[in-house]
Amino acid sequence: MLAIGEFSRLTHLSVRTLRRYHDADLLVPAVVDPFTGYRSYSPEQIPTAQVIHRLRELDVPLADVRRIVRSPDPGARADLVADHLQRLEAELDRTRAAVVSLRRLLRPELAPLPVELRTVAATTVAAVQGDVDLDDVLSWYSGAMAELDAAVTEPSGAPGGLYDNALFETGRGHVLVHRATPRPPQRGRVHPVELPAVELAVATHEGAHDDIDVTYGELGAWVVANALAVAGPVRESYLVGPRDTPEASVWRTEIGWPVFRVAAGRPGAAAT
Repeated sequence: MLAIGEFSRLTHLSVRTLRRYHDADLLVPAVVDPFTGYRSYSPEQIPTAQVIHRLRELDVPLADVRRIVRSPDPGARADLVADHLQRLEAELDRTRAAVVSLRRLLRPELAPLPVELRTVAATTVAAVQGDVDLDDVLSWYSGAMAELDAAVTEPSGAPGGLYDNALFETGRGHVLVHRATPRPPQRGRVHPVELPAVELAVATHEGAHDDIDVTYGELGAWVVANALAVAGPVRESYLVGPRDTPEASVWRTEIGWPVFRVAAGRPGAAAT
């Protein structure tokens, strides 16, 4: 048997940590003296302690560590570890995206965002629409676009979407995704919809969508600076996206805000 101090030195787990793991029923000593309460560990527990140490370094929750350590099935243990590693990778991706956005925002002089005022005629498209929670937009969009892909045999132009202002203001709003096609079908949730004519302030977001809110902010500032007001749901056109290539650096998303003048006089049809 190894006294708790010896076991601590061999495993690089502090005595305090070992006591906490015992209290959590995570790493139970081989022997606990019923009179003194002294804890003793067996040499066979060293690998288990090291596994626990590595898992905690990866921020695996104690409950998950307990399941991993106690599982007799190597495959089940591997699956539990893999699930946590995927969560860590997703968190790392979010952290990297936040860093990119911060660097873009904190540059001393941001390059002016090219904005175009564009008149768009009314058009009939094949569409899927519904009221969606903001947190569910990506999964809803994927399902809706899959239905459009299956129903539209002659697509023309890039896919697009209309996003109600309430989606951003309250966390739930109306969303419509669409494909242009000469003969919009009626199939399942897919049906013809006429998009009204509109004047748009249009900017292009380049790259992954993690920091698209920065482009939204720059476009909004341009709209305000040019005495325009937003009138209606924002429109997005996915010129190049994950449906086309996994290379995020080449993705291009047009953002179009329906606008109208709120003061006399406005700049020409384009600005940089």
